[in-house]
Amino acid sequence: MRFARASAETQFERDEATVRSGFWAKLGRLAAHIPFAEDLLTAYYCAFDRDTPVHVRAALIGALAYFVIPFDGIPDILPVLGLTDDAAALAVAIRMVFTHITPEHRAAAREALDRLRS
Repeated sequence: MRFARASAETQFERDEATVRSGFWAKLGRLAAHIPFAEDLLTAYYCAFDRDTPVHVRAALIGALAYFVIPFDGIPDILPVLGLTDDAAALAVAIRMVFTHITPEHRAAAREALDRLRS
């Protein structure tokens, strides 16, 4: 059991590093083209909020890492279909933890999206 916990923590740390290093670059390239950009940013701000519980952070970081990683179920370079699996993973994560997403997370997401799109 201890090995499983250590392995999960290691995976979480890798996913968190992946999100920190690649999220903004990928979102910057795609912000104008994806309808779920605000949800991505909301999840990002909730995931990196110190007041967010660890299990919520883990769910959101996993979904965000799936968005950042270029090799996933449906390659992101495919028009229209490429990001549907990313949107689905994000939707599931948000649905699981929606009670922890605050108006402040949503406001920060809207502000960041306005900056990205201008």
